[in-house]
Amino acid sequence: MSTMATRAVAEAAKPQNTGSGANTRGRVIFSSLIGTTIEFFDFYAYATASVLVFPKLFFPSASDINAILSSFAIFGVAFVARPVGSIIFGHFGDKLGRKGTLVASLLTMGLATFFVGILPPATTPGWMVLAPLLLVVLRFLQGLALGGEWSGAALLATENAPANKRAVWGTFPQLGAPIGFIIANTMYVIMNTFLTTKQFEDFGWRIPFLFSIVMVAIGLYVRLKLVESTSFQKVIDEDKVAKLPLVATFKHHWRAVIAGTFIMLATYVLFYLTTSFTLTYGTATNKLEVARAAAEKAGQKFNPSSFVPGLGIDRGLFLWMLIIGVVFFGVFTVVSGPLAEKYGRRKFLIWVTVGILAFGLLWGLMFGPGTAAAMVRLIVGFTLMGATFGPMAAILPELFPANVRYTGSAIAYNLSSVIGAAPASFVAIALWQAGKGSTVLVGVYLAVAAVLTLVALLLTRETKDRNFEDNISA
Repeated sequence: MSTMATRAVAEAAKPQNTGSGANTRGRVIFSSLIGTTIEFFDFYAYATASVLVFPKLFFPSASDINAILSSFAIFGVAFVARPVGSIIFGHFGDKLGRKGTLVASLLTMGLATFFVGILPPATTPGWMVLAPLLLVVLRFLQGLALGGEWSGAALLATENAPANKRAVWGTFPQLGAPIGFIIANTMYVIMNTFLTTKQFEDFGWRIPFLFSIVMVAIGLYVRLKLVESTSFQKVIDEDKVAKLPLVATFKHHWRAVIAGTFIMLATYVLFYLTTSFTLTYGTATNKLEVARAAAEKAGQKFNPSSFVPGLGIDRGLFLWMLIIGVVFFGVFTVVSGPLAEKYGRRKFLIWVTVGILAFGLLWGLMFGPGTAAAMVRLIVGFTLMGATFGPMAAILPELFPANVRYTGSAIAYNLSSVIGAAPASFVAIALWQAGKGSTVLVGVYLAVAAVLTLVALLLTRETKDRNFEDNISA
């Protein structure tokens, strides 16, 4: 953790008024929502740039497909960093409290994202090696911050929730994902409309990264007004604070870590196939002559046998299609909360995961090429995404007792990102290439992830009725 972030933890962890009800419903909603909105906005800004401009700006000497793969590899660095972040921020979250840790994670993410926005491209003299290297470092810091952000936001919502409302309140931080996505991609759509390709590559892509600092300032202002939850205060009052939360988590709750990791797996794979991969596949040309002309214009040798057709949809149009799809993501995130509360997290997620399995098996068979088919695929994918993502902020924290809840839920969430999210775009592109333009194998990949999640859910007990405040381990 950076020095600034460490100071933020110490300052925000000073004794606060911890009376019951001190965190109002509106404060909890806004604080948990704005944090994840900022975090996911930053992540989506990078994800979109990693497809649209980073291959050319930071890997100018590589072939088109290798530049894309290199850009996705750096994108994946953040997912490797996330478990490290979950350990660091989880330690402080379970030792000093949720509030200060949330402030520190937001600071780390915001500063790293801002510096991406002022990073010179590799085409700048003297920056050929340094620019990609610094991009890796900043991407690592982004991942480090997100590794601690989600769990803290989830606990902020669920530990302050009224009885029998944890799954409903848990959807507050989850809504940050679709909202952050919509804000980031809307900015790219506007720039795609009003800026030329050269203007976008010269300075336009930097705007979302620089803009994030404004959102960070708002988020910090709100979070500094929070007080600790009664759950964590009870841990302090009963002298149950874990000396080493990481050790306690793996010594006493390793089964919960494994269960949570695989419960989240299908969600991660589905999301990154529906966003990053589809943006690449959807906007890739489906005409051989267009690909040949683009290679010749870039001064590269074109090999017709290596041509892999995509859908050939205009980039601006496809970004709008993604935004429409994400609206369904947001709506079904909200819908999932009451359903998971009524039927139980486990039962509800089992049925949703069966839907993801079917969607994977039908991915390349039911939907053919064309804009309309792509839109249907995005709507179905994002609908399932909202339904599976919404209850995660309830079920993962509920797997762990209060004194290691930050560490346990954060590690499970972020270990899942390593095996689910990090390789998703890379593997999907490789399978798309292997299929010579067909995405049937990509769907099979999603189906396999769904099967693993189903097994984890079937082996896990229902968590709905667990008492958050009394659930404290030795």
